[in-house]
Amino acid sequence: MRYIGNAFSLGMVPRHLLAFVRLSACDRPDVAGLVSCVGHADTAAVLGVAMARISVTLQPGDVLFVAQLRGGRLPEGTTTLPEGFGFDWVRVEIEE
Repeated sequence: MRYIGNAFSLGMVPRHLLAFVRLSACDRPDVAGLVSCVGHADTAAVLGVAMARISVTLQPGDVLFVAQLRGGRLPEGTTTLPEGFGFDWVRVEIEE
């Protein structure tokens, strides 16, 4: 599976796979076909994906693209990034 989220937690990885987690900086992915696990409505709106508070358990071969918000908390009702805000993108995967 390929996911887009606004956070990464070690709880998303089965304990026996923790040693195989790989994090790398990346550019914004094409969101088409990605399963959203963005749990914040305003962040989802800015990213152009559905808000979905789902539990994700990453398995080998899965990829999670994390949009880490930079600049503070988004004002309520935001649909575009305010000036001074941005996203740092991180690719999380379990190496096989």
